[in-house]
Order: sequence, then C-alpha cells, then structure tokens
Amino acid sequence: MGLPDPTTVQAADTARPLPIRAVLFDFHQTLVHGGDAATWFAAGWDAAGRRTDATSDLGPDQVATAADFLDRIWEHAAVIDPESTRDEGPERHREVFLRTVERCPGVDPDLAEALYAVMPDQWTAFEDTAPVLAALREAGVRTAIVSNVGFDLRPVIARNGIVVDALVMSYEVGSVKPDRGIFAHALESLGATAQEALMVGDSWRDDAGAAALGIRTLLLPRTDTRVRGLDAVLRLVD
Repeated sequence: MGLPDPTTVQAADTARPLPIRAVLFDFHQTLVHGGDAATWFAAGWDAAGRRTDATSDLGPDQVATAADFLDRIWEHAAVIDPESTRDEGPERHREVFLRTVERCPGVDPDLAEALYAVMPDQWTAFEDTAPVLAALREAGVRTAIVSNVGFDLRPVIARNGIVVDALVMSYEVGSVKPDRGIFAHALESLGATAQEALMVGDSWRDDAGAAALGIRTLLLPRTDTRVRGLDAVLRLVD
C-alpha cells in the first residue's frame, strides 16, 4: 500500500475543526440544579408566614400537585409567554411567574409572591460544576455563562462559588436565546470566534440557537441527580 497523496492529507487537516478555546454555559439546569420542588414549596409557605403546615392545610395530594407544577414552572410559563419576554427585564419576569403560578391549585397571591422571592435560594451548583470549570481554567479555556434570565444572577453565582470569565444575561444585553445576538455578545466578551467555541446547555429550543453562528453545541438532557455530566465538556476540549 502506497503513501497517501500529500494534497489529500493537507485538505483533511484544513477540514478539522479548530481547538475549543471558549465554552459558553447555560446556567439554570446546566451549572445549577433547580432544587427540589417540594422543598421550594415548603420554603415559600414559610416565607409567606403561614402558621399551619402546608400538608395539614391543603392536604398531601394538593401539596404534591403544587410541587409537580413548580417542578415544570418554566414549561408552564411558555404557554403564557411563548416568546420568553420574561427574560427581558425584572418586572416582566416577575409578572409572568405570578401569572403562571396562579394557575396552580392551592397557590394564592401572597404565596405566589413568597415562592418567587425564595426561588433563587433553591438553585445549587451541580457537584461537577466547580471541578469542570477549574479544569477548563487550568487548560487555558475561557468560560462564560449565557443565560435567559430577567433578574441578576450574580448573588446566586457568588453563593455557589462559580467562577467564569464572563456573565451574559439576556435582560442586560437585550437579546434572548435563541437569538444570535446573545451568543455573539458572549463570544466578543471572551475574545473568541464561533469556530473556537462550544455551547453547553439543556434546551434544544434556546441553547441550540448557538449553532446558527457555527458554534459547536452540546445539549445535556435534564437530570434530577446532583452530577450533571459536565465531564463530557472536558472530553470535547481534549
């Protein structure tokens, strides 16, 4: 068998994708877990100043129904707000949440306000978030959070000890995923091109919008475990 044609080898080399120098991460359900919905409901119940136990007041079935609803709150919100206008600013975000959760049996207006107030407290980093981000830093790969969100994530990020090079929030940059603008802003923040970047998220509808710019995209299915499977990112970077 003869040696390969040098021109063929050169063409194959130029066709290889560029090494990944930047990773863009979705935030909610990618770097942080949304928390246990039953715990969230109980925290909201306490924050609302209820003197009785929720189960005693509403009954176990209604409490379970409320928890199931909260567990899919943003899927329910999409019915009211299909264009994700809630992620354009704090007032609209709160309004859409309250309009959505009022459809949940057992949730009155005061409880809805309390649930919204304690919602970010439920978000905790997956166990593999910090190690993967640290490994990327050590490898010289820059990172950014790219989130559709209508309020400031900085307190949640700080509480969870998450360290990235850039934070891009839809309400601050005026662009909501899957729009190209929010991804372009993240690339500019990291000084990277689309061909050098990887987007990691959980939504085919929102996060896959990065592919329109030529950004390689990794979508991770939702999980209720505390390990997200972010080690896949390190394998792609390697």
